Amino acid sequence: MWALRRASTPLRNQGYRVRTSYVFGNLEIPYYWEGNIVGSGTTAAISDRCIYFERNGLATWQSSGLYISSHALSSQAGAENSEKEDDLEDGFSELEENKTADENEEDRTSGSEIDVDDDDDDDDDDVDDTQDAENISTKRAPSELFKAISSSPGLSVPSALDKWVSEGKELSRADISLAMLNLRRRRMFGKALQFSEWLEAKGQLDFIDRDYASRLDLIAKVRGPYKAESYIAQIPKSFQGEVIYRTLLANCVIANNVKKAEEVFNKMKDLEFPITTFACNQLLLLYKRLDKRKIADVLLLMEKENVKPSLFTYKILIDAKGVSNDMIGMEQVVDTMKAEGIELDVTALSILAKHYASCGLKDKAKAILKEMEDVNSKDSRWHCRISLPLYGELQMEDEVRRLWKICESNPRFEECMAAIVAWGKLKNVTEAEEIFHMVLKTWKKLSSKQYSTMLKVYTDNKMLKKGKELVKQMADSGCRVDPLTWDAVVKLYVEAGEVEKADSFLQKAVQKNQIKPLFTSYMIIMDQYASRGDVHNAEKIFHRMRLSGYVARFSQFQALIRAYVNAKAPAYGMKERMKADNVFPNKDLAGKLAQIDAFRRTAVSDLLD
Repeated sequence: MWALRRASTPLRNQGYRVRTSYVFGNLEIPYYWEGNIVGSGTTAAISDRCIYFERNGLATWQSSGLYISSHALSSQAGAENSEKEDDLEDGFSELEENKTADENEEDRTSGSEIDVDDDDDDDDDDVDDTQDAENISTKRAPSELFKAISSSPGLSVPSALDKWVSEGKELSRADISLAMLNLRRRRMFGKALQFSEWLEAKGQLDFIDRDYASRLDLIAKVRGPYKAESYIAQIPKSFQGEVIYRTLLANCVIANNVKKAEEVFNKMKDLEFPITTFACNQLLLLYKRLDKRKIADVLLLMEKENVKPSLFTYKILIDAKGVSNDMIGMEQVVDTMKAEGIELDVTALSILAKHYASCGLKDKAKAILKEMEDVNSKDSRWHCRISLPLYGELQMEDEVRRLWKICESNPRFEECMAAIVAWGKLKNVTEAEEIFHMVLKTWKKLSSKQYSTMLKVYTDNKMLKKGKELVKQMADSGCRVDPLTWDAVVKLYVEAGEVEKADSFLQKAVQKNQIKPLFTSYMIIMDQYASRGDVHNAEKIFHRMRLSGYVARFSQFQALIRAYVNAKAPAYGMKERMKADNVFPNKDLAGKLAQIDAFRRTAVSDLLD
């Protein structure tokens, strides 16, 4: 564990310095950072606000330029846009068709993140309804009970279940588990929650800890972590065990809610639950996305509590280093992993290859891709869906053709989508279109995610007309449109130089569907306004993100401050706004803050005084 923490502490002699300007509880919080410094003392302490450590020493985790906090304090963005917003009469209005309440509910809760692969056995969801189902059957086909539930309209699941029982049909735990598994796999969380509530209300199932954990997980997905936390009080004390709280912790991490995740982690300590690899991995996953300064703190805690890292732990750390463009640190983590006797699987290798490719280290990426094929030699096709996009990223057309030829005679769905991504990266739109048309003919009904894959190819190639045609085709097919598609449309407009239309489209989509857009959808528009020095519209997007439920992040303030700098306009109270949101500038942003300080002193102002 010591070796692992040392791997997270590169470049010790870079002269990092820090000044502190205010105190948060017992922990001094740096306001002005000249390096990305985190505490790594020897004594761990857990507060009721956050996880922190007594500062007996310093360890560094190289910055990726991403500093995010979840402490939110709304700052009004000012007046609404005075310009008339364009009507969407150019091919994208089809996205705004009406949906049932139940569909909207499922859309709100079905978003998934693309992160380090979470297929590690040690870190599977605690809410696993598969055990009984898999004991009686290995088949993957949906059960009859599932079909009865999924086909019931809107909020009528209880009626469908009452009918099922009245007809004398079986309702064993195994049947229930298999139906719940199928509902979860199809992300039908709203119906799954109604199913769980009906089971308890009708006394059809004697609930045990994992049944309560499953209910809590569904509440978190449908109604949010705070409602899930309130549900714990309804669970019998004898079942309020570790699995309940780790399920809540995982959902707080999914929601990117740092404050609540830390509170739950501290609550688990207060209840004297053991500190597990799973819980620590959840914090690492959260901090990898939102606050890399705290990664070393978690590693120190794991060392102190003798918590052994899992394969998934190493995947998170490899990805964190890769995102930070710290190739040396990434390789040190891999060396530590191997020294501990843990072999890299295909997923870990793909993470390495991805970051080597993004940093332009073509030879290293190629070597890893070759290793992936060797590791997976027994099933020569499984790696194709991972390797195809990476070869596309490396601009290796011959390799893309070679892999696609392996799959082409009898392609699997994932391989087709990977090939579309690969050809898109190679700017070969024709090849991508041919595969997409084959997918449409073979699988008929596609989801918004698959349409968005092709839409991204058009976006990257600035093919606005083709993108509009695809969206119309998508709407005509009856495909439900979700924030992933909105994101692709926003990017399509922006790439075509039509920022105002992107802004108008996103606002109308949100108003009509009442669904939270992706963070990136807002940021791509905000970045464009910032580049123009359009302070008014940058503040407007900042405010809309608040209204949508996004907490303040470093990147938001970075874009907002850039808008003021480009406009050569003073920003009153910007430092105070950042402090209130617990967001701290790095050296570069601190310099920009000084430029827009309305009260900064200059040589001329000193003379005038």
